[in-house]
Amino acid sequence: MIKIICLGKLKEEYLTELTNDYLKRISKYHKIELIELKDEENLSNEAKNIMKNIKEKDYVITLEIEGKEIKSEDFAKLIDNTFNTSSTITFVIGSSTGLDDTIKKRSNYALSFSKFTFPHGLFRGILLEQIYRAFKINNNENYHK
Repeated sequence: MIKIICLGKLKEEYLTELTNDYLKRISKYHKIELIELKDEENLSNEAKNIMKNIKEKDYVITLEIEGKEIKSEDFAKLIDNTFNTSSTITFVIGSSTGLDDTIKKRSNYALSFSKFTFPHGLFRGILLEQIYRAFKINNNENYHK
């Protein structure tokens, strides 16, 4: 299973459509769940809510500017290799104020897509597209260029 934990709700219809499109595409390959949590003023409160959705055996990938940047092919390998040892990969997208240290310490892998800062709603779409691309790569299907 893939879980994506994110803070805040999408307000823009086009981002909701983008997210739903990729959730549907990915579901043909693997079970996926998007968990939207309330944006909190306090990172510690956010961390408590995030941790309620992470199980002990989950492989946690946090999305952080300070994380490691990798190519799409390496991301596909990361997903494939992780499913050999863990049944659930949980991605955590923090709020606009970042992630609490509690979540960073729980993370198995800190991943960065860029040094750029992205709007959170748009980043959901970017993450979902890369997960979809990873499944296409891992299944030797025509999509990745």
